[in-house]
Amino acid sequence: MAASSGSVRGKKDTAKDYLAVHLLSTVVFPHDVVSLHLPEDNPACRTLLDAEDREVVAILSKRGAFPPQRLDEVRPVAVVCRVAQSMLMPGGGVQIVFQGLRRVRLAALHKDGEDLRAEVRAVAEDRTDAGDPHVLDVLDLLSEYLARDGSYPESLDQVLRLNLRSAGRFADQVAASLHLPLAVKRDIACTTDAGLRLRLLADAIEEEIQRSLLEANIHDKVRTNLEQRQKEQYLRQQIKAIRHELGDEKGPEEEADAFQGQLEKARLPKEAKEVAQREIRRLQNIPVTSAEYQVVRSYVEWLLDLPWRKRTRDTLDLKQARRTLDEDHTGLEKVKERILEHLAVRQLKKDMRSPILCLVGPPGVGKTSLGKSVARTLGRKFLRMSVGGLRDESEIKGHRRTYVGAMPGKIMQMMRTAGVRNPVLQIDEIDKMGTDARGDPASALLETLDPEVHSDFRDHYIEVGFDLSEVFFLVTANLLDTIPPALRDRLEVIRLEGYTREEKLAIAKKHLVPKALDEHGLPRGSVQFTRPGLGAIVDGYTREAGLRELERNLNKICRKVATRWVDGDKSNLRVGPRRVPEMLGARRFRSEIAGRSPKVGVSTGLAWTSAGGQLLFIEANRMPGKGDVQITGQLGEVMRESVQAALSFIRSHAVEFELGNLDFSCIDLHVHFPDGATPKDGPSAGVAVAACLVSLLTGRPARADLAMTGEITLKGKVLEVGGIKEKLLAAHRAGIRQVLVPQDNLKDLEDVPAEVLDDLEVMGTEDVIDNISEALLNPRTSPTQRPRGVEVTPEVTEVETQTEAEQ
Repeated sequence: MAASSGSVRGKKDTAKDYLAVHLLSTVVFPHDVVSLHLPEDNPACRTLLDAEDREVVAILSKRGAFPPQRLDEVRPVAVVCRVAQSMLMPGGGVQIVFQGLRRVRLAALHKDGEDLRAEVRAVAEDRTDAGDPHVLDVLDLLSEYLARDGSYPESLDQVLRLNLRSAGRFADQVAASLHLPLAVKRDIACTTDAGLRLRLLADAIEEEIQRSLLEANIHDKVRTNLEQRQKEQYLRQQIKAIRHELGDEKGPEEEADAFQGQLEKARLPKEAKEVAQREIRRLQNIPVTSAEYQVVRSYVEWLLDLPWRKRTRDTLDLKQARRTLDEDHTGLEKVKERILEHLAVRQLKKDMRSPILCLVGPPGVGKTSLGKSVARTLGRKFLRMSVGGLRDESEIKGHRRTYVGAMPGKIMQMMRTAGVRNPVLQIDEIDKMGTDARGDPASALLETLDPEVHSDFRDHYIEVGFDLSEVFFLVTANLLDTIPPALRDRLEVIRLEGYTREEKLAIAKKHLVPKALDEHGLPRGSVQFTRPGLGAIVDGYTREAGLRELERNLNKICRKVATRWVDGDKSNLRVGPRRVPEMLGARRFRSEIAGRSPKVGVSTGLAWTSAGGQLLFIEANRMPGKGDVQITGQLGEVMRESVQAALSFIRSHAVEFELGNLDFSCIDLHVHFPDGATPKDGPSAGVAVAACLVSLLTGRPARADLAMTGEITLKGKVLEVGGIKEKLLAAHRAGIRQVLVPQDNLKDLEDVPAEVLDDLEVMGTEDVIDNISEALLNPRTSPTQRPRGVEVTPEVTEVETQTEAEQ
């Protein structure tokens, strides 16, 4: 064998044939001894069993675990080994001890029966000196690595340092002695350049050092966490012992047991009960200090606190309900009638669905306070929530529990606060909801209010269906147009147009005055408001459809009386018409037609706003020009079109208006709507604009005590408009004597209070020419005479006829 070995090294160009052994799980380095177990199915087992002192070639495949068959499947450099020992093992297979001799280069592979044979050629290895700088680098890294890894013998560093005669042999010894990755060892074993082997070895050792540092860091953190947990556990045990001594111990098990007891008493529906039981079981297995514990605990509390079964019994006495509604509110007959109808049906059908009433009207007419009266009438609990300005859908339907700080929406919060499943829930300002990237709250509210859906309402947080069918929903809005159509379709709309003067006086005497005295700490009778005095406040200091400004003025008077009482003057005060200016200052409003006389180019229209009806004065001027028309007053597109339609109608009927000789191309017209700071839009000013322009062009003055409303067409028809009741109330407040409305709107007069119709002459018209003839005076007629047999009062003033005692 020795001669054979020498012949390979001496003749570099002569190939030598050896038995090839494919190594899978280990690497043999020159001058290294390795023990290898070969399984029975390895073809080389029988050949190697009696091959002691024979030389074989240990080959390494490039990739994969399958035995190589071709030369291109193995690494080009292999190691010639001597079989130092071979023996059979009890479990099967052969245990072989290899002693590495030298590196060789593979020249060919071929099969000899079942054996794999390899032809090799000798290689001249690089004889790098032991003083190479890479050796020093490996020594430094080796010292650091062995110092960090305690699995190696303490003498290994010294042993390796004593074998520095050859850099290549030193690299092989270090690679064989260290627990390096198998891939790294294969690269080093198949490298003939000693310097390259040292560099590969240095990189591998440095990588192992970094891994060791990372593991040490992780180990330190884990140990610190374990120590912290042990400390917390120790402290927790102490706290538990202290609580036990105090008798208030309540851990996860105790809380879970308490929740289980509540669950048995709560009588939850099947779905909610199953979810609650599952979450209670989870609660028992979660540490108290875990963040998830509080999340699950809060969720279980919400499930148990919701009123799944509890309800109040409705008061179904119609007579008592009627008395209660009359006590709380003056007027509002339609709303009262609708509530009484609901109670009557409930007496006949116990399980009817609650209606969804939508109260639409200007501010201050009692929409919000009406909910309390409804709840008192039904004997239910009352809650209210405002959605004005709401932009986030989750405010209605809640947040998903996966979010930090998640909680149910406002609907579920209101139900938990009510404690019963059939409260009166009032939702205010639904016309003022917004929309942005966080969702559409109007769509979320749609599911809540839809009678076909809300019997199984699912909040994103609760995730269990909750029955809202027994809730009496009452929603309020100032405008109906801004409510989305799909949501508006679910609502039963009841309009609250405003109060007449007589209704305001009755409400002030019955409700507002006692309320103001109580809120300011004044006894009943300390301030006595006479009816003429209240009338002076209503006429001179308020101009609104509702009652808020009236209530503010009453509060102002009570504050002044309270100041007198604190100063020592506790005499009772009687407030009449002459006393009102002393308490409230100069009169703020006068009749809007007081002092007005018929003028050319000025007409009076009626407009509807979210705050109720109001008068709309229209002015027009003419001047020499080129036929231009200027329209001012912050108008919308619809109102501008009404002006254009009115002018086109007048020009097409110039002969009827005796304007046949007028050249429209030689004049400019300017139509202005005063109060320019207020936006205006809508078609209902069409007839008033036409009357204003005809008055201007014919020189006939328009009546100051007459107002009109209606949409105009190019053919001269007057079309139906909305808001008739609000407009007539505004005309009545302003002192108008006569109102012209479209013929089709006469049906709306049944909603107008009788005292308003007694003071107003309301006429229905279908033709614009009839409107204009009724509104304009003959220029040859005295302003105090009305053509066509109708009396005209050019100046209307308010006359106070109260006696001195009333004042």
